[in-house]
Amino acid sequence: MARLGAFFFALLGAFLVSVGGAPAFDTTNLSVGQIINLIGIGLVTQINAIITLDSLTTNLITVNFDVKNPLPIELTVDRIDSSAGINNTVFATFNHTFSPPLVVPILGTKNSGNISNVLLTQGAIASLAIIPLGFLDLINTNVDLRAGTIFGQLGIPVPIDGLKQSHVPTNFTLSLS
Repeated sequence: MARLGAFFFALLGAFLVSVGGAPAFDTTNLSVGQIINLIGIGLVTQINAIITLDSLTTNLITVNFDVKNPLPIELTVDRIDSSAGINNTVFATFNHTFSPPLVVPILGTKNSGNISNVLLTQGAIASLAIIPLGFLDLINTNVDLRAGTIFGQLGIPVPIDGLKQSHVPTNFTLSLS
Protein backbone atom coordinates (compact mmCIF):
# COMPACT_ATOMS: atom_id res chain seq x y z
CA MET A 1 0.00 0.00 0.00
CA ALA A 2 2.89 2.37 0.73
CA ARG A 3 4.21 1.78 -2.79
CA LEU A 4 0.82 2.72 -4.27
CA GLY A 5 0.72 5.93 -2.18
CA ALA A 6 4.25 6.81 -3.29
CA PHE A 7 3.25 6.20 -6.92
CA PHE A 8 0.26 8.58 -6.70
CA PHE A 9 2.38 11.15 -4.88
CA ALA A 10 4.99 10.97 -7.65
CA LEU A 11 2.29 11.16 -10.32
CA LEU A 12 0.79 14.25 -8.67
CA GLY A 13 4.24 15.84 -8.44
CA ALA A 14 4.93 15.15 -12.11
CA PHE A 15 1.57 16.66 -13.05
CA LEU A 16 2.24 19.82 -11.03
CA VAL A 17 5.71 20.20 -12.53
CA SER A 18 4.37 19.81 -16.08
CA VAL A 19 1.53 22.28 -15.51
CA GLY A 20 3.87 24.75 -13.86
CA GLY A 21 6.24 24.50 -16.82
CA ALA A 22 3.54 25.03 -19.44
CA PRO A 23 3.57 28.46 -21.06
CA ALA A 24 0.81 30.67 -19.73
CA PHE A 25 -1.26 33.06 -21.82
CA ASP A 26 -0.63 36.54 -20.42
CA THR A 27 -3.93 38.39 -20.24
CA THR A 28 -2.72 41.28 -18.12
CA ASN A 29 -1.98 43.57 -21.07
CA LEU A 30 -5.01 42.85 -23.26
CA SER A 31 -7.12 45.82 -24.31
CA VAL A 32 -10.90 45.73 -24.60
CA GLY A 33 -10.51 45.66 -28.39
CA GLN A 34 -8.15 42.68 -28.25
CA ILE A 35 -10.56 40.79 -25.99
CA ILE A 36 -13.47 41.46 -28.37
CA ASN A 37 -11.28 40.31 -31.29
CA LEU A 38 -10.28 37.10 -29.45
CA ILE A 39 -13.87 36.26 -28.58
CA GLY A 40 -14.95 36.98 -32.15
CA ILE A 41 -17.90 39.21 -31.35
CA GLY A 42 -18.81 41.07 -34.53
CA LEU A 43 -20.22 44.44 -33.48
CA VAL A 44 -20.97 45.61 -37.04
CA THR A 45 -23.64 43.55 -38.81
CA GLN A 46 -24.01 45.48 -42.08
CA ILE A 47 -22.22 48.22 -44.03
CA ASN A 48 -23.88 50.34 -46.71
CA ALA A 49 -21.61 52.30 -49.06
CA ILE A 50 -23.09 54.95 -51.36
CA ILE A 51 -20.99 55.88 -54.37
CA THR A 52 -21.96 58.91 -56.48
CA LEU A 53 -20.69 60.30 -59.78
CA ASP A 54 -18.76 62.89 -57.77
CA SER A 55 -17.02 60.03 -55.96
CA LEU A 56 -15.15 59.26 -59.18
CA THR A 57 -13.33 62.59 -58.96
CA THR A 58 -13.33 63.33 -55.20
CA ASN A 59 -12.65 59.77 -53.96
CA LEU A 60 -15.22 60.43 -51.21
CA ILE A 61 -18.29 58.29 -50.49
CA THR A 62 -21.02 58.10 -47.86
CA VAL A 63 -21.45 55.10 -45.57
CA ASN A 64 -23.76 53.92 -42.84
CA PHE A 65 -23.60 50.76 -40.79
CA ASP A 66 -25.57 48.72 -38.29
CA VAL A 67 -24.08 48.25 -34.82
CA LYS A 68 -25.26 45.41 -32.60
CA ASN A 69 -25.13 45.43 -28.83
CA PRO A 70 -24.72 41.91 -27.39
CA LEU A 71 -24.86 43.19 -23.81
CA PRO A 72 -27.75 43.60 -21.37
CA ILE A 73 -26.77 47.26 -20.89
CA GLU A 74 -27.19 50.27 -23.16
CA LEU A 75 -24.14 51.38 -25.17
CA THR A 76 -23.60 54.89 -26.52
CA VAL A 77 -21.05 55.52 -29.28
CA ASP A 78 -19.51 59.00 -29.20
CA ARG A 79 -16.79 58.67 -31.86
CA ILE A 80 -15.45 56.15 -34.35
CA ASP A 81 -12.23 56.04 -36.37
CA SER A 82 -12.17 53.20 -38.87
CA SER A 83 -10.35 51.73 -41.84
CA ALA A 84 -11.94 49.04 -43.98
CA GLY A 85 -10.81 47.00 -46.94
CA ILE A 86 -9.99 43.55 -48.20
CA ASN A 87 -7.11 41.26 -47.17
CA ASN A 88 -5.39 43.96 -45.08
CA THR A 89 -5.48 46.43 -47.98
CA VAL A 90 -7.24 49.57 -46.80
CA PHE A 91 -9.82 50.91 -49.27
CA ALA A 92 -11.76 53.35 -47.05
CA THR A 93 -11.08 55.41 -43.92
CA PHE A 94 -13.07 57.83 -41.82
CA ASN A 95 -13.15 59.53 -38.45
CA HIS A 96 -16.58 60.60 -37.21
CA THR A 97 -17.97 62.13 -34.03
CA PHE A 98 -21.66 61.40 -33.53
CA SER A 99 -23.82 64.39 -32.67
CA PRO A 100 -26.05 63.39 -31.03
CA PRO A 101 -24.27 60.23 -29.86
CA LEU A 102 -25.36 56.89 -31.30
CA VAL A 103 -27.40 55.03 -28.66
CA VAL A 104 -27.46 51.25 -29.18
CA PRO A 105 -30.25 49.65 -27.11
CA ILE A 106 -29.89 46.68 -24.79
CA LEU A 107 -29.41 43.51 -26.89
CA GLY A 108 -30.40 45.57 -29.94
CA THR A 109 -29.13 47.01 -33.21
CA LYS A 110 -28.88 50.63 -34.37
CA ASN A 111 -27.98 52.20 -37.71
CA SER A 112 -25.30 54.87 -37.62
CA GLY A 113 -27.00 57.21 -40.05
CA ASN A 114 -25.11 58.51 -43.07
CA ILE A 115 -21.46 59.43 -42.61
CA SER A 116 -20.11 61.52 -45.46
CA ASN A 117 -16.55 62.25 -46.59
CA VAL A 118 -15.32 58.67 -46.27
CA LEU A 119 -12.02 58.63 -48.15
CA LEU A 120 -11.36 55.90 -50.74
CA THR A 121 -7.63 55.49 -50.18
CA GLN A 122 -7.08 53.43 -53.35
CA GLY A 123 -9.16 55.84 -55.43
CA ALA A 124 -12.73 55.39 -56.64
CA ILE A 125 -11.86 53.58 -59.87
CA ALA A 126 -9.66 50.98 -58.14
CA SER A 127 -12.29 50.55 -55.40
CA LEU A 128 -14.96 49.54 -57.92
CA ALA A 129 -13.23 46.15 -58.19
CA ILE A 130 -14.27 45.15 -54.65
CA ILE A 131 -18.01 45.74 -55.20
CA PRO A 132 -18.77 42.20 -56.45
CA LEU A 133 -17.29 40.70 -53.26
CA GLY A 134 -20.19 42.00 -51.18
CA PHE A 135 -18.18 42.35 -47.96
CA LEU A 136 -15.51 44.44 -46.27
CA ASP A 137 -13.07 43.69 -43.48
CA LEU A 138 -12.77 46.18 -40.63
CA ILE A 139 -8.99 46.35 -40.56
CA ASN A 140 -8.61 48.75 -37.65
CA THR A 141 -11.42 50.46 -35.78
CA ASN A 142 -11.20 52.61 -32.67
CA VAL A 143 -14.37 53.52 -30.80
CA ASP A 144 -15.08 55.90 -27.94
CA LEU A 145 -18.19 54.62 -26.23
CA ARG A 146 -19.95 54.73 -22.91
CA ALA A 147 -21.38 51.61 -21.33
CA GLY A 148 -24.41 51.49 -19.09
CA THR A 149 -25.89 54.74 -20.33
CA ILE A 150 -29.49 55.73 -19.68
CA PHE A 151 -31.06 57.06 -22.89
CA GLY A 152 -27.56 58.09 -24.03
CA GLN A 153 -26.74 59.97 -20.83
CA LEU A 154 -24.06 59.25 -18.21
CA GLY A 155 -22.35 55.86 -18.53
CA ILE A 156 -18.83 54.57 -18.06
CA PRO A 157 -16.32 55.66 -20.74
CA VAL A 158 -14.78 52.65 -22.51
CA PRO A 159 -12.23 53.37 -25.23
CA ILE A 160 -12.00 50.39 -27.59
CA ASP A 161 -8.90 50.35 -29.79
CA GLY A 162 -7.83 47.94 -32.49
CA LEU A 163 -11.15 46.29 -33.30
CA LYS A 164 -10.99 43.97 -36.28
CA GLN A 165 -13.80 42.13 -38.03
CA SER A 166 -13.74 40.03 -41.18
CA HIS A 167 -16.32 39.64 -43.93
CA VAL A 168 -18.87 42.24 -42.84
CA PRO A 169 -21.75 42.08 -45.37
CA THR A 170 -21.64 45.24 -47.47
CA ASN A 171 -24.15 46.75 -49.88
CA PHE A 172 -22.65 49.06 -52.50
CA THR A 173 -25.14 51.50 -53.99
CA LEU A 174 -24.26 53.47 -57.12
CA SER A 175 -26.19 56.72 -57.01
CA LEU A 176 -25.84 58.19 -60.50
CA SER A 177 -28.13 61.18 -60.06
